[in-house]
Parts: sequence; C-alpha cells; structure tokens
Amino acid sequence: MSENSGAERGILLYVEDDPSIAAMTVEVLSEAYDVEHAPTGEEALRLALNGRYDVMIVDRRLPGMDGVEFVRAVRTARITTPILMLTALGSVDDRVSGLDGGANDYLVKPFDYDELLARLRSLRRGFQADGGRRRLGDWTFTPASQALYDPSGYRVALTATESALLELLSGSPEHVFSRDEILKTVFREGDTTGSVDTYVHYVRRKSTRDIIETVRARGYRAGNPS
Repeated sequence: MSENSGAERGILLYVEDDPSIAAMTVEVLSEAYDVEHAPTGEEALRLALNGRYDVMIVDRRLPGMDGVEFVRAVRTARITTPILMLTALGSVDDRVSGLDGGANDYLVKPFDYDELLARLRSLRRGFQADGGRRRLGDWTFTPASQALYDPSGYRVALTATESALLELLSGSPEHVFSRDEILKTVFREGDTTGSVDTYVHYVRRKSTRDIIETVRARGYRAGNPS
C-alpha cells in the first residue's frame, strides 16, 4: 500500500473524532503526507485558518461543528484547498449536502485505503494543474491578477472588491452564498447588503449576466457562462 517514495510529500489536515479510526488512518497517510490530526471541527478550523495544507480530509459526523459546517466555514474564509469528505451516511442527500457545502469529493465508510490515497492524488493533481486559475464555464478567472478572460481570451480587469466577490463564489461553486455571508466576507464594516447586489451587477456588466447566478430567496453562486 506504500506510495511512490519519489512523489512530493504534502501537508494534510485530517479531521476525525474516533481515536481508533484516526490512529490507523494517520499511520497510512503518513507514508505520503505530513499529517495534522484534529478531533473536532472547531480545532480543525483553527488550524485551517492559520496554516497551509495541500489537501484536507474531513469526517462528516463530528461533535459540535460537523463536517459540512467546517467545510462551509473554510470556504467562506476563501480557503480553496481541496477537501475530501468521509461519510458513513449513504443517502444521496447526505452526499450532496457535503458537496454543496464546498467539498470537492467524498468517500463512503468503510473505505479501502488504496482508494483513499488515489482520491487524494487526484484532488491534488487537479488543484495543482489549475495553477490558481478558476474555470467559470467558458470563462477563466485569475484571482492573483484580478482578471477575467472571456472564451476568446480577451482580458477583463476587475477591481479589488469585484475580484474578492468572484473569488468567494468561485472557491465553492456549488454553494449558494447569502447576501449576509458575502457582506461579512467581502465588504467593509458599514456596508449593506445593497452593496452586494451593486457589485454583482458590476461584475455582470463587465462580463456576462451568467457569470453569477441568482438563486431566488437564497442569494448568489458562481455561474456557468458560455
């Protein structure tokens, strides 16, 4: 089950409250990763906000802050690290809630460790290949340069606030952000939810209306424009 010794070791955050499962899984993961283990969502969030990780593994059922709440908090903080969610819950609704919260993939317990390692390799490859670019349908967003590129490659410059808004939405493309969530994350104290709508309009005006999708009575999420 050993990983390729020539592969670059990554730093992994593992969130699991069951000590026996955690001990065995950390032992396996340590063949390929420098692992930091957190038994609660609250502790994991503290580590995630103060460290840099190549990938995260999060159990869905945790005491206190559960796995979905943790993932949502991480994405709200604009942390784009790929996340694999582990779940003993087999229903489609349970898996969908994790993905909608911002997880990139899921694995149902009990799982095979070889599959777990393969899923992690796949997540890391996809994230590294992206090189900081984010695909929004046929458009490309580059947060570092605060720019959008249309399907023909034409560059559209964004302001800092427009870029921060799009970075938040595109970091968790399946999650619907309420106006209050966006306001707290992107805007300054004293701004109102009206500012959110205004900047959504600005981004759409510079690009296309479909770049940001309105979800009625809920808020906004990243669109899939052509």
